[in-house]
Amino acid sequence: MSGYAYMLVTVVLTTYGNLIFKWRVDRVGDMPATFSGRVSYFAHLLANPWILSSLIATAGAAVAYILALQRLELSKAYPMVSLSFVLVLMFSVLLFNEPLTAAKVAGVLLIVSGLFVGSQTWG
Repeated sequence: MSGYAYMLVTVVLTTYGNLIFKWRVDRVGDMPATFSGRVSYFAHLLANPWILSSLIATAGAAVAYILALQRLELSKAYPMVSLSFVLVLMFSVLLFNEPLTAAKVAGVLLIVSGLFVGSQTWG
């Protein structure tokens, strides 16, 4: 597989992991104030199959990133990770009804512009 394919896997798994964490944490509710309540809260989260899949996806993203770094320069690979910001923003609007503000759109445009500029080879 090419380094770019491994980067795609990294971005997809990172995005999945973040979206699943958000979904499940929203369902569990606020963290309790007491120590024993917090232990129970985290135990409940860690026993959830969705959270486990998110942790596995995060580990998979790390492995894919290592494999990508074997094939790509760090200065080309690392900026691609920021594509997960774009995907998380899009899916957070669609799945969690989070507001899409002008500032968020501007931020994503800056990220994409930076990726384009950063991926160019200059003279």
